[in-house]
Parts: sequence; C-alpha cells; structure tokens
Amino acid sequence: MSGPSSSARRQLEKRVPADSGLGAPTDIDQLQQRISMLEQELAAVRGELDERAEELHAARAANRELTRALNRPVHPK
Repeated sequence: MSGPSSSARRQLEKRVPADSGLGAPTDIDQLQQRISMLEQELAAVRGELDERAEELHAARAANRELTRALNRPVHPK
C-alpha cells in the first residue's frame, strides 16, 4: 500500500503547520494596530453617512414643500 499522492502530501504540508499552530506566528501588535485604524476609519465613514442622511432628509422636506406649493390651486382675484 503506497502513501498519499504527491498533491495530497503537498496539501497536508500546507495545512498541518497552520492547523497545529506550528506555522509562523501572526504579529498580534500589527493586527491590533490595523484593527484600531479600521475602527477609526469606520467611525469617520459613519459620521459622513450621518451627515449625508441629514442632508437627504432636509432635501426631501424641501422637495415636499415645493411640491405642495406647486400643487396649490391658484385663485384669480
């Protein structure tokens, strides 16, 4: 009985170190800095989204008022 094929062996060689924790350690500090940066970007984008939502709300209110004004009947004097 022969061992695993060469492609199966290569797949195992790639997976075993990662699955066992024996592979290269991930730089936790670098990941935490990246998380912090992404959280700051997310907060900024959410702020922009809130501003645009407020502007949209104001524009819709103005549009409703203009539409009402245009649809009011004109009473000749």
